[in-house]
Amino acid sequence: MDFQHSEDRQMLADTLRRYLADAAPVDARNRVAYGETGYSPEVWAGLGELGIAGALFGEDVGGFGGSGFDIMVVFEELGRALAVEPFLGTLMVGRALAIADAVPEGIVAGTTIAAFAHAEPQDRAPGEALATRAVRDGDGWSLTGAKAVVAQAEAADVLLVSAQTDAGMALFLVSKGAEGLAIHGYNTVDGGRAGEVRLNGVRVAAPVGGDAEAAIAAAEAAGLLALSAEALGAMDVAKTATIEYLQTRKQFGVPIGKFQALQHRIATVLLEVEQARSAVINAADAFGKPGVERALAAAKYTVGATGQLVAEEAIQLHGGIGMTWELPLSHYAKRLTMIDHQLGDQDEHLQRYIALGRAA
Repeated sequence: MDFQHSEDRQMLADTLRRYLADAAPVDARNRVAYGETGYSPEVWAGLGELGIAGALFGEDVGGFGGSGFDIMVVFEELGRALAVEPFLGTLMVGRALAIADAVPEGIVAGTTIAAFAHAEPQDRAPGEALATRAVRDGDGWSLTGAKAVVAQAEAADVLLVSAQTDAGMALFLVSKGAEGLAIHGYNTVDGGRAGEVRLNGVRVAAPVGGDAEAAIAAAEAAGLLALSAEALGAMDVAKTATIEYLQTRKQFGVPIGKFQALQHRIATVLLEVEQARSAVINAADAFGKPGVERALAAAKYTVGATGQLVAEEAIQLHGGIGMTWELPLSHYAKRLTMIDHQLGDQDEHLQRYIALGRAA
């Protein structure tokens, strides 16, 4: 199948949408998202059988997609379904390891759960050394430090950990259950689980080859595009649900969607969502090309600002029911809010966009 063609991507989107609608409707999703695992192993296995993870990677590492538009298609559908399966970690770890041409087959096949452990508990200025340290220990290395808010850290079969060495930054693969590895897991407000990772003299083999900083940049670029596309899918569902509510909820004997003030508000939402879609499409088109950093900053800023608008307007136009647990809309609003804070919020990416423009 040639995933350079839009009809093939549409087939992928349709397949993924049908499967998630059947296997992970919102009620079932919520039971696992706020449960002990934070995701459904059965849904993850089913998606693996469909080969969804393979669409995130190129043929050079065993996948069948890997372009910006392939990533966009997959994550937009995941956003529409509020899926909590560990695809973001799969994508980011796989993209980082691709720099060294060392992507495990299980990651591409969707059978191995991978977590990207780069962020640390303390603030770090750009260019500042990592607090997590790696030192030589006999014929291997020893890792000491901490990583913060690592998505699905408890469930991960392997963690890709960044650490500072005497020669600079390096990446190390840490297997589940390694001696000296401690993970404090917790549920996140928008569903799913994350963990605080402690490394107490964890012994590992040689670092992953290649340029670690380039690998991290590649992982974060893919992550930014994925999150932007996920937000787009979530916004589309929230927008559609709000329009349907305005057309059916009656007041004074007529649908409230007839009121001009509410028409103006939903029209603004429609325009902003389409603008966000354009920004994400632009980032997907620029993915892997020079200048992609600015396109990604624009997309992440736009979905952050628009996601906030969509969440607020959808809840306000629904009234009090919009805040209830039973209405799926409230969960979409939470996810949109939290996407803004992953890999940098809208303020950070606006500043990044401006700085990249000045540098250009």
